This record gives sequence, C-alpha cells and structure tokens, in this order.
Amino acid sequence: MFVAFLGGVLPAMLWLAFWLFEDRCEPEPKRYIFLTFLAGMLSVAPVLLIEKGIVPYVDPEFLAGAAATPALLLAWATTEEVFKFAAAYVVALRSWVFDEPIDAIIYLVTAALGFSSIENALFLWGALPQGVLHGVLTEDLRFVGATLLHTLSSATIGVSIALSFYKSRALRALYALTGVILAAALHTLFNFFILGSSGAATFFIFLCIWFGIIAILLLVEKVKYPSRDYC
Repeated sequence: MFVAFLGGVLPAMLWLAFWLFEDRCEPEPKRYIFLTFLAGMLSVAPVLLIEKGIVPYVDPEFLAGAAATPALLLAWATTEEVFKFAAAYVVALRSWVFDEPIDAIIYLVTAALGFSSIENALFLWGALPQGVLHGVLTEDLRFVGATLLHTLSSATIGVSIALSFYKSRALRALYALTGVILAAALHTLFNFFILGSSGAATFFIFLCIWFGIIAILLLVEKVKYPSRDYC
C-alpha cells in the first residue's frame, strides 16, 4: 500500500511543482494549495461510488463483461470532471485567493493532480501483487497517461474560467460550463481511443495529449502576462 501510494502521489507532486513554478511571481497560499490537492484526493471516493452506481442505468451490459459504451465513458468522464472542478471551486475559486486569472488554472490543475494521485495509487495497488516493476511499468505506463489526461482536462476548465475573469457573472458561469463540457469531451475521447489500442496507436494518443499540454501552456502565457506585470 505504501509503495502504491508513493507511486501515485510522487508523479502528481512533480507535476504540481512545475505548475506552481508557472505562478512563482504571485504564488498562491500554500494552505490553499494543500487543501485543494487534498480535496481532489478525497473526491475520488464519491466519484467511484457514482461511477459504479450509474452503470446499470447507462450500460447494463457492462456488468456482464461487455466493453464500455461511449455513453458510459462520457458519464464517467463527466462525473470526474465535475468533481475535480467542485473540489477547486469549494476550496479556492469562491474565496479571496482567486484574485487573478491564472489562479483558476493553478487550482484546477492542483485538484486534478490530487485526484489522479489517488486514482493511480489504487491502480498500482491492484497491480503490485504481480511485482513492483511490473506494477510501475504495466499497461503503457497508465499512471503517467492518467496524470497527463487529468492535467489537460482540468487545465482546460481553468483556462476557460481564466479567460472570463473580467467578464460578467453570467458569462463567467457560461465559460465555466463550456470548460467542463470540453474537458469531459477530451476525457471521453482519450478513454475511447486508448481502450484496446496498442503500439503506434497508443503512442499517437499520448502525443496528442502532449500537444494539448503544450497548447495549454501557451494559453497560460496569454492569460498570465496581460493581467499584470510579472517578473
């Protein structure tokens, strides 16, 4: 359990350090970063319960061993994106610490990394009985891919909110909703194409995720510098 926990949390912490470096000139309070990360971790429990509970209503054949349908993948992805957003919103985005556009991205990514750390730890816990090395290297380094996916999808919501920072309340809500929809769509597409893929197809999927991360980083620069003078 300890090895699985470290295997899930350490990659997430490395990514978190990178994203916090992006906000180094106007750093967020460490307490809120920690609480947001923790909220993301805790949100895994209700997500798993909801995802299990909706299966009979969305895809009853899945219980009999059939492959997950696109509808079920969409329902799962939407559940995860909503709860990651809720974790960031409840802890930080409705408080005084959300005082500049880039904060939305930082807190959404923090919640996503907390979520992925526990999700990946649970996956590794199930794989480790076959051996530590096998558990870490199994299935296309799934824990790395999941971390990248959660980062990209939640950062998409963060960018949408950041772009609406100076707009009216109604428009901010609309941008946030649009971000959640886009994130759920990205999440669903990733899960749909990654299932059953191998070799070159898997490499191409991960390459697309990396291009998405690069695009988000470029948008971060667009959001960050016009807001105020940065070092």
